[in-house]
Amino acid sequence: MIKAMTISYEVGNNLYLNLTNKCPCNCTFCIRNHADGAYGSDPLWLEHEPSWDEIIMDLRKRDLKKYREIVFCGYGEPTERLDMILETAAYLRSREGCPKLRLNTNGLGDLIHGRSISKALCYSLDIISISLNAGTEDEYMKVTRPRFDNAFEALQKFTKDCVKIGRAEIVMSVVDVIPPEQIEASKKLAAELGAKLRVRTFDD
Repeated sequence: MIKAMTISYEVGNNLYLNLTNKCPCNCTFCIRNHADGAYGSDPLWLEHEPSWDEIIMDLRKRDLKKYREIVFCGYGEPTERLDMILETAAYLRSREGCPKLRLNTNGLGDLIHGRSISKALCYSLDIISISLNAGTEDEYMKVTRPRFDNAFEALQKFTKDCVKIGRAEIVMSVVDVIPPEQIEASKKLAAELGAKLRVRTFDD
């Protein structure tokens, strides 16, 4: 494991923000099990969680107008640092030419913080992308391996809460390594929750 202080990294036309390595899940297909970085980035294992000053110093070096989206997604679950997401989003909104802001999350932030966080996120961000990973609870628990016993239920509640707020675009995602029947079950569940479903390729 190589550690560095890669706070932001580019993937295509997007800028990704790596704020934490903490995560309540241990997904079987997680890229962290195979590499120290993603898509040619420098190592994403952090020497320490970046401070507010370190994040701002990093972002000031970037020309925000060149990106299609800024994505809170690194080598961890971003909502582990909810306050930093909200503060960083507010700062980015204050910058000229701020693109759309997206969160890639496992949807377990309510369990992490012991309260509902959907409203704060939906009023701060444009897109909430939630990793569903499987369409049934048994398969979800096998694939995601969360530390919370009620993770699948909490993920669904978080999704429904975000959809109900109606401020942000809500997208659920699965990776195409799961069986076809699980992809179909995922499509059905996402539709029931009122969210779109995106089927990602393993290296997408």
